[in-house]
Amino acid sequence: MPSLDRSTLRERALVVLRSAIFSGQYAPGDHLGEVEIASRLSISRGTVREALRHLEQEGLVTAGLRGMLRVRVLSPDEVRELYRVRGALEALAVTELIASPRRQEAVGALEAALVKLNGATGLVERIDLDLGFHALLCELSGNTMLLKAWRQLEGPTRVVVMSAAAGQDREVTLSADHHRPIVRAIEQGDAQAARAVIDEHMLEAAERLTVQS
Repeated sequence: MPSLDRSTLRERALVVLRSAIFSGQYAPGDHLGEVEIASRLSISRGTVREALRHLEQEGLVTAGLRGMLRVRVLSPDEVRELYRVRGALEALAVTELIASPRRQEAVGALEAALVKLNGATGLVERIDLDLGFHALLCELSGNTMLLKAWRQLEGPTRVVVMSAAAGQDREVTLSADHHRPIVRAIEQGDAQAARAVIDEHMLEAAERLTVQS
């Protein structure tokens, strides 16, 4: 069996660390020590450092005092800014989707995504499927640059939701029923109504997530 090169090890470290952050194993604010991680994954500190810097570019990790890297913590103002930007992107997505000749086909795909979300059990799965719905919404718009911009916000969104998860009522904002008005507005071809639903959806989510921030 050929030995793994450094880039392959870095990718494996990225997958492990990203998963640990998304699952809450590393909570917002937790220190990410190169020595401890390198020992646990049996890789070099240099490879861990490269993986952590990549996660910093993704918005999941941030440098604190003396350059120590920690899982990113967003302030209430940053959370609201994040959801305003997401709202602007997704409002554009629904506008372009409604103008598309494949609108009804897209409605079917979004309905299927809601069925999956409705059947989700654990928090991590629910977050995955919730974000999957919104990513699909952007993808179905056909605007690749829009989707790419949205993907840059996906990591910070996951961190925010995991951070605010404990002790809060998450069933409304992460439920299929909460997303269904978006699909109904698209189905009816009402771009103005769809944008209004997106704005309300994002505003409510931001306010819920900043209650205990």
